[in-house]
Amino acid sequence: MFSSTKDLLNDISGKARDGELVAVLGASGSGKSTLIDALANRIAKGSLKGTVTLNGEQLESRLLKVISAYVMQDDLLFPMLTVEETLMFAAEFRLPRTLSKSKKKLRVQALIDQLGLRNAAKTVIGDEGHRGVSGGERRRVSIGIDIIHDPIILFLDEPTSGLDSTSAYMVVKVLQRIAQSGSIVIMSIHQPSYRLLGLLDRMLFLSRGQPVYNGSPADLPLFFSDFGHPIPDKENRTEFALDLIRELEVSPGGTKRLVEFNKAWQNMKRSRDVGNETPTHGLTLKEAISASISRGKLVSGAGANNGTNPTSMVPTFANPMWKEMVVLSKRSITNSRRMPELFGIRLAAVMVTGFILATVFWNLDNSPRGVQERLGFFAFAMSTTFYTCADALPVFLQERYIFMRETAYNAYRRSSYLLSHSLVAIPALVFLSFAFAVITFWAVGLAGGVSGFIFYFFVILASFWAGSSFVTFLSGVVPHVMLGYTIVVAILAYFLLFSGFFITRDRIPGYWIWFHYLSLVKYPYEAVLQNEFDDPVKCFIRGTQIFDNSPLAVVDESVKARLLQSMSRSLGVNISSTTCLTTGADILKQQGITDLSKWDCLWVTVAWGFFFRILFYFCLLWGSKNKRR
Repeated sequence: MFSSTKDLLNDISGKARDGELVAVLGASGSGKSTLIDALANRIAKGSLKGTVTLNGEQLESRLLKVISAYVMQDDLLFPMLTVEETLMFAAEFRLPRTLSKSKKKLRVQALIDQLGLRNAAKTVIGDEGHRGVSGGERRRVSIGIDIIHDPIILFLDEPTSGLDSTSAYMVVKVLQRIAQSGSIVIMSIHQPSYRLLGLLDRMLFLSRGQPVYNGSPADLPLFFSDFGHPIPDKENRTEFALDLIRELEVSPGGTKRLVEFNKAWQNMKRSRDVGNETPTHGLTLKEAISASISRGKLVSGAGANNGTNPTSMVPTFANPMWKEMVVLSKRSITNSRRMPELFGIRLAAVMVTGFILATVFWNLDNSPRGVQERLGFFAFAMSTTFYTCADALPVFLQERYIFMRETAYNAYRRSSYLLSHSLVAIPALVFLSFAFAVITFWAVGLAGGVSGFIFYFFVILASFWAGSSFVTFLSGVVPHVMLGYTIVVAILAYFLLFSGFFITRDRIPGYWIWFHYLSLVKYPYEAVLQNEFDDPVKCFIRGTQIFDNSPLAVVDESVKARLLQSMSRSLGVNISSTTCLTTGADILKQQGITDLSKWDCLWVTVAWGFFFRILFYFCLLWGSKNKRR
């Protein structure tokens, strides 16, 4: 057996002070992002040894989540919200309900100015299909979302990645202003330009998970000069340092000598600085947080608390659950309303499918052939409601990634997201269901009148609900869209196969019968069949129609009549051309639909929808807590 354990970080220590902008540098694979994740408590405890302290006291995970923020490398934003709306929704989440709407707006406007986004405030974020703000502006919006509540500590994973030099400079300039406002700002950065170097207060160079320099940019020339590799004049100091580190990494001795020299140099520097350090006031963690709050930091509902535990000073969430649901619903509706093509495509797919079904199965009669055609119509119609839900998969996946970012640091509760997500989906499902039901019910000639239509509509709605919930659940499991589509198509095909249309329940092999009961198509299919055939006075096969689905269908009617008389004499029963031989109940029995009533089938379909929503919640719960190992 080979051990899969690998040390990504080793023997790293350092300090970051409020008011300082600290950068972690190194080549790709040096451990920059891993260190940021370790400091931000995004690595599983069993995989990490060491401590992170604030004012000399070890930080609890819950407290760190509340007083800090983490800006991911990718900009995960709703594309059709403006910059101002995006920050305003963030303010609604992160700022307490006790803060008035006007004060929240003032905070957003001040932040827009702080981020240098005034000219882009009314511009939508945009995506591949919609023109929006620039890459640098998107990055600053991402930062703004996470600093709306003015956190005490801010972590950023390569905030300048993918930006041109001007945009990168503006982003780091914003981070410098945030640090100067009294926050601790720690970021990873790949290779800063000369201009960016002047904005940094402290630098930590890593090589294969070990520190090779820790100090201010001003001390960098002296450090490498003492190491025996002076930095040439007019050369970028960070580029020289990174190039030298790369050269040492591929040399026989690696960077071991540089690591040891850094330790000795740091010890020498500490001994030289003894007596010159700025004296600390020895504040406890609780006192330090209180001092930060009094200076305007951490606007998240924190207040005075006489307890000794710093964690009790700040609430886990800034707002109650109902408030979170209102804001989440409003944001989702606003974003969706500006992309009407998404709903338009779904509606068009449903209406076109309904129109095709209505014209293919137009005005079915009550003959044996009409019975078979009804069975085919119901099987296809019920499965269609599930397939048309699959086009929402990309939207659900996009929302999932945004959710992961926002809930990682307690912007809102997972349950609030689940409930608002479900409630917002219902109006669209009602509209789609009604459109499909109206197009198909009377055109196909289904039975039951108004009451039959109402039940048919509810079954369609329940099917859309279950299908939407199933796709929502998959969006919490699959990593990307194409895999999601593949799984949806495959599983729905299996659902249709085992629904009872192609093979009845009593003919399904025992080792597959479990899939019959798991099939989402089974229950709405059986519900609409019972709605159609559960009329005790309606007859579907009379007299000579019994021969219609046999080779005798082509013989003359007089021959059929004589055959019918012969059968009557043999059975001792009077069978005429008007005698009803097959009722709706007989058809249901032939299809094996005897265990659940139509209302039971409806409620089971609805229950499947709730079941998949609950599974989706646990996927979100597991995914948001899934840390690096």
